[in-house]
Amino acid sequence: MCLLRHFLFSLPIWVLCLSFFSVASVIKSEESSIVFASGSSQEIPLSQASPQMGAQSPGPPIVKVVFREDLNKKILIALIVSSTLLCVTVLLLLYLLLWRYRNLKNSFSGIQQKPDSVKSVATKPIVHKIDSVRKGTIPVYDYQLLESATNKFSDSNVLSRGGRGCLYRACLDEKSSVTVKKLDGCGETDIDKQFENEVDWLAKIRHQNIISLLGFCVYRQTSCIVYEMMQNGSLESQLHGPSQGAGLTWQLRMKIAVDIARGLEYLHEHCHPPVVHRDLKSSNILLDSDFNAKISDFGFATVLMTQNKNLKIPDRASEFILDGKVTDKNDVYSFGVILLELLLGKKSVEKPSSEPESVVTWAVPKLSDRANLPNILDPAIKGTMDLKHLYQVAAVAVLCVQPEPSYRPLITDVLHSLIPLLPVDLGGSLRIL
Repeated sequence: MCLLRHFLFSLPIWVLCLSFFSVASVIKSEESSIVFASGSSQEIPLSQASPQMGAQSPGPPIVKVVFREDLNKKILIALIVSSTLLCVTVLLLLYLLLWRYRNLKNSFSGIQQKPDSVKSVATKPIVHKIDSVRKGTIPVYDYQLLESATNKFSDSNVLSRGGRGCLYRACLDEKSSVTVKKLDGCGETDIDKQFENEVDWLAKIRHQNIISLLGFCVYRQTSCIVYEMMQNGSLESQLHGPSQGAGLTWQLRMKIAVDIARGLEYLHEHCHPPVVHRDLKSSNILLDSDFNAKISDFGFATVLMTQNKNLKIPDRASEFILDGKVTDKNDVYSFGVILLELLLGKKSVEKPSSEPESVVTWAVPKLSDRANLPNILDPAIKGTMDLKHLYQVAAVAVLCVQPEPSYRPLITDVLHSLIPLLPVDLGGSLRIL
């Protein structure tokens, strides 16, 4: 295709050259009709002029040029042929450009949409702001398809509920299931910016512990993001939902912690420039059928050491409140909070009848008491782990939630501390005899 395009673009030049040489050859062929004459009316061909000149009078010869009568006809034919070739070439070029434009336009849509969902007035301003849509890398789902796949977003298909929306199980067909996050508050400036930010980031990031983006949908006042299927919903729903963490053994909890740490290490150490999530919490950790943990919800994500004043940053680490600094240590603090949730089974912020209490404020003073530590664990895992491993995980959690950011470890160091506590068959290095 590339060679064909180059050939077609260079064809007009070849046609013009061919036209020039055609006309020139016609004129050249007529030069053979130049004859010499010496006063008589007899015409002598040029090829016979020299031997006969001696028999003529010694006076200067007279050169007489005679053109054939069909010269103008040949020039006219040559011009007509050249013009025809030029017109055909221009038409081919126009066809090629039109074909190329249609291909690019079709690639943007990803999945064919119905006219009413595409032409929605509320859709265009948001969709056109997403860089990855302009580049044609993300499919745009039809709202009616997602609505049908979730049985009109029924409660029976809810995987988990978060702060800004719900996760739904969606069956697109008999063999294809996906997770749909339906956002609340669409049309509000902050929500729209978070939506745009998440779609753009997830289009760029690929890692086994980062949620895979399959597409999105914007229809009127509703925005949806389509993820890979995450059968077990969010970590928050597993820990604090109806089951109260009963399905999460000690080993599964350590696996989830290691998975989250690996995802954060990728963002902090292997993305260029480094990425800070800024909203890491148990509701944003999704679990597949094998309890592989994946980080989702990149609405607040940003490049390291930069700030977006138009986004409201959630209050996670204390430095957010004090000076608004954004570093990778903010994510380390949030990881420490999740680790405390995994250990204690408590929410990050408990809301009793009095004032809300942070799990950090409640737990840190108690974690230093080794004798009492097993008594404050989540009842679902009490007595199921090696105490040495428990003490090490508690120590890591305390370091991660230090008030001073410089005292917190790098996420790489955290990961290396946890991997030896996880069995080999779950992705760690612990060999159980």
